[in-house]
Amino acid sequence: MKDFSQLRELTGRKPKGRKVYDKKIKGISVMVHKDQNRFVTYVDGDRLDVYRSQREAEKAGLEFIKQYKG
Repeated sequence: MKDFSQLRELTGRKPKGRKVYDKKIKGISVMVHKDQNRFVTYVDGDRLDVYRSQREAEKAGLEFIKQYKG
């Protein structure tokens, strides 16, 4: 029987582009990848959103972690 993490990997939601930021906060990973002049934020392997600048993407990821873990 497959668990949820294996199914998520099979759906192809892997980050594309070049990794420009990677940090673990409270056990949750925050990654920012540059893809076609946009910055995509991934929180714990799930895509959060697309931003115009790297700084906006990092800030949004960290804010999400603060709200999520609260």
